[in-house]
Amino acid sequence: MKGTSLTTLLLLALVLVCPLAVSAQFKLSAEVRPRTEFRNGFKTPTSSGFDPAFFTEQRSRLNVDFKDEKYAMRFSLQDVRIWGEVPQIFKEDAGTSFLSEAWGQYFVNETFSVKAGRQIISYDNQRFLGGLEWAQQGRRHDALLFIKEDPEKKMKLHVGLAFNADKDRLEPAYLQAPGASFYSVAGNYKSLQYAWYNKTFDDKKGSLSLLALNATLQNPDSTVSNKQTFGIIPRIKAGKVMLAADLYYQSGKIGDNKVNAFLAGASATLPTKATPITLGFEYISGKDDDDDSSDITNFSPDYGTNHAFNGLMDYFFVGPANGNVGVIDLYLKTKFKVGKGALLLHGHQFMTGSRQLDGEGQELGSSMGFELDAVFVKKLAPAVTLHVGASALLGTETLTTLRAGNEKFNQWAWTMITFKPTLFDSEEEKKKKKKK
Repeated sequence: MKGTSLTTLLLLALVLVCPLAVSAQFKLSAEVRPRTEFRNGFKTPTSSGFDPAFFTEQRSRLNVDFKDEKYAMRFSLQDVRIWGEVPQIFKEDAGTSFLSEAWGQYFVNETFSVKAGRQIISYDNQRFLGGLEWAQQGRRHDALLFIKEDPEKKMKLHVGLAFNADKDRLEPAYLQAPGASFYSVAGNYKSLQYAWYNKTFDDKKGSLSLLALNATLQNPDSTVSNKQTFGIIPRIKAGKVMLAADLYYQSGKIGDNKVNAFLAGASATLPTKATPITLGFEYISGKDDDDDSSDITNFSPDYGTNHAFNGLMDYFFVGPANGNVGVIDLYLKTKFKVGKGALLLHGHQFMTGSRQLDGEGQELGSSMGFELDAVFVKKLAPAVTLHVGASALLGTETLTTLRAGNEKFNQWAWTMITFKPTLFDSEEEKKKKKKK
């Protein structure tokens, strides 16, 4: 849909909803987030003679939230574009404006609700299911959710269902026709079913989450494949130390190939007077080069916010794939207060998650490199936040052998300013009137 049409619909919704805000909750918010990046070896090693990339990408959003006693709705209009991709004077829409979210939620009772539409599906630390908000476009699902949340029992149970079809086609295809059920959108599932359970322990001692998910994938012919992912995500506080783990297993079949892959991660966070210190590791299974079986043993965190894991330079599971290599990530994370801001420092030592061979059949060393990430964050105003980041990755011979680039030292720098104001909030307006 054209961006101008979406804007018209959203403005019409505002006109219709505003009069109802007297008794219900109505909120209008916005976001403008330009991010400038210098890339010289981001996502994959650069090569000698290559020029670095420099650009600014901007996300702009207008959000409408409405909540009454029995239902809630959200509309989010979004525009994502690179500075300069559209001429100063133009007539045609660049196709960069679209609906980010459009969902409704019906509250059956105080603890049970049904939510349907285009929405963010995000749980726990977003390792497997996340909104991917670092990416300017984010990640969204067209889904139906059954939500059971009981605050007294500190329990949550979400069951989600999705079935995807191609864009509008001629009517006979949606009646009955050969290939009417074929789904051709690349990189997406044909259908999804999942259940997520979360229990918070008393006295803030931790929590436990369980995930069971099945993704049905369209094969090149008219058949489908099914891949299952099962997860256990515990968080336990032992004294002052917070212990966390992520355990996932994938099974099923893709085509004629069996899936047998896993992810295991654990961390310990210790607060100190100066800074919190987090030590952790993550092992994501890969496939040995000399493994002749057809089994798929490389784990894939399909729908998570992968930018938040395995280094900010996105060398693994973001953009160019890590292939079947897998990864072992040993990391140290900390955070310092700097003036009125904060400085985040992350160090990662990467190793292969499988046995890899060079072109002559000799085994490669396991070390792929070391990455250092630094991010400065400062709140400039209640609705304005500044981020400045710099990262460097020193790769090894193993990394440059497995990847296309030949440079071992790679860099990335970026700066981002986020404007995220609340333009109108009926609840705040009511409070102001009561004070008068």
